Amino acid sequence: MKARLERIDKITDGVVSFSFSASKILQYTAGQFIEMYLPDNTPDSRGPKRWFTLSSSPTEDLLTITTKFADKNSSDFKHHLHTLVIGDEIEISEAMGDFVLPKDATLPLIFIAGGIGVTPYRSIIKWLNDTKELRDIKVLLAANTEQDIVFADTFAEYGDKPIEIVSSPSPGWNGEVGRLTAERIIELVGPITNQRIYISGPEQMVEALQKGLLEHGLHESQLVGDFFPGYPADLT
Repeated sequence: MKARLERIDKITDGVVSFSFSASKILQYTAGQFIEMYLPDNTPDSRGPKRWFTLSSSPTEDLLTITTKFADKNSSDFKHHLHTLVIGDEIEISEAMGDFVLPKDATLPLIFIAGGIGVTPYRSIIKWLNDTKELRDIKVLLAANTEQDIVFADTFAEYGDKPIEIVSSPSPGWNGEVGRLTAERIIELVGPITNQRIYISGPEQMVEALQKGLLEHGLHESQLVGDFFPGYPADLT
């Protein structure tokens, strides 16, 4: 279906949100993703389409994606995306994916995000805020610098302030410091028993954390992963 660009919001120096109106109503569940096609884009080796998680909630009027843009590391597709202006039209697919809330609302959850992997959680938490549905959720946000942490205010509006961990902080940073490992996750969130752990971020990070948590005795059924291709583990 066609989608018209309605808004561009600069979240940080390197993170931008693009909001679209669709040519027909898009039914989706918070946490799902869409496939995007940019007309007139010269495809690179990965082809003319990309998948983007919707950072918007189904309770919002516009469909929003939020992406990280780095001059030296971004793909040709990303560069073309950042040349769009208000009113431009693109093609998007129906929403898909199962990185969504479990049906059992009593199940305690842990949301772990590496950098731009925060986007599905923004969609989910915004939906929970708007629908007034209460769930037991702990949020852990990991980033290279504190400037890379986005949407923290949305999470704080829902429940406890998210735990923020930064690998390369500024001298004035007073929060948690370091890189995420399974051991550090357990240290930060406490004992993990029956919780379901959602992990979203660069593919290598998601795989490493899942492997580490399994080695610490968690069951595969407790882990739900959503990886973002094209981001190296140290570019979160």
